[in-house]
Amino acid sequence: MHLLTTAAPVDAGDTAWIIVCTALVLLMTPGLAFFYTGMVRSKHALAMIMQSFTAIAVVSITWVVVGYSLAFDTDAGGGLVGGLHLVGLAHAEQAVPGIPLTVPPLAFVAFQLMFAIITAALISGASADRMRFGAFVTFVAVWSVVVYAPLAHWVWSPTGWLHRAGLLDFAGGTVVEICSGASALALALVLGPRRGWPREMMAPHNLPLTLLGAGLLWFGWIGFNAGSALTAGTLAASAALATHLSGVGGMIGWLALEKRLTGKATTLGGATGAVAGLVAITPAAGFVAPVPAILVGVVAGVVCLFAIRLKFRFRYDDSLDVVAVHYVGGVIGTIAVGLLAATAVNPAVAHQGLLLGGGLGQVGHQLLGVLAASAFAFGASYAIAWALRATIGLRVTPEEEHEGLDSSQHAETAYELTATSSIGRTS
Repeated sequence: MHLLTTAAPVDAGDTAWIIVCTALVLLMTPGLAFFYTGMVRSKHALAMIMQSFTAIAVVSITWVVVGYSLAFDTDAGGGLVGGLHLVGLAHAEQAVPGIPLTVPPLAFVAFQLMFAIITAALISGASADRMRFGAFVTFVAVWSVVVYAPLAHWVWSPTGWLHRAGLLDFAGGTVVEICSGASALALALVLGPRRGWPREMMAPHNLPLTLLGAGLLWFGWIGFNAGSALTAGTLAASAALATHLSGVGGMIGWLALEKRLTGKATTLGGATGAVAGLVAITPAAGFVAPVPAILVGVVAGVVCLFAIRLKFRFRYDDSLDVVAVHYVGGVIGTIAVGLLAATAVNPAVAHQGLLLGGGLGQVGHQLLGVLAASAFAFGASYAIAWALRATIGLRVTPEEEHEGLDSSQHAETAYELTATSSIGRTS
């Protein structure tokens, strides 16, 4: 028999809040498109945007057809994956197994869908400038079912093995950030570096676009984290404030270190530092107080800036630093829960963080989550990318890469440049 949790009465305020947060998280993917696009060369701009928008379409289908069921249906065995009772959203109007909700289950379906979308879109930053559009679409479709949905079950389903092992992940430090970062690393390794990297300068072509994207991400992240409270109450307010403050801390930490190292505080550094802080607070937003949230952001800004150097040392071309920002930031935030989680912030915290006198127990649970999510996401993503490379191919040709993905993959250009008229000029 399929076991269902008795549904709590639907609360209109909670429902309205979750619908608003769903829209906010959806906006993050176009924001990510702008954030990434400004950092690539102009001949790849539309292709970068297209990958984020395509993730919206592809993951929406896979989530409705099977992803949601694999993530949140009653466990199919061993805490590894959900069953197939909810395939095609059959019975999805019934209570979500093990999760008491005061919103309609379909609102929960939609909210969780937006998490799956943004996680898939994040990976595109590592493959920028060189991946075939058809290969990207296929990778995302397979990955969203094989990697994302099972990991979501491990962490967020009450019957998932990491959830039962004691991992605390409020809004996706493992499921979103570590998963996307480890998957991005695997894809980058299978793809190989961009032609000319790291010898050639591949500077961002439109930093105002990147800053616009960072602003939209920051705006949407409030819904991402505060909406994960699933109610419009005190916990949501606490998570919203922690999210903002960690973004502030990330920007301050990054810019302070950048200024010390290079003598300049850059706009790209400010935007990236803010995102690093937002990444790091994602797993911790509902567990830490405001001042510790600032500390989490500052640490993330500093460490993620140093982490960018890793790709040059180990010679992997993560084009837009998904590993340095999202993987490293996700690890920092996930471990921070074990150090700073407070029962006063969230009564669901069974053991306070180490720095609050709670001992090493929760730190161990968090480290287990980091290791398990990293190994699974990297290994499975590497296998998917390798299989696609061996069958349909992953990379564009050298000529297409030189021409630019906008033209070679989409027959379009982001910018129409016209020659300056010489009429009226004097020699």
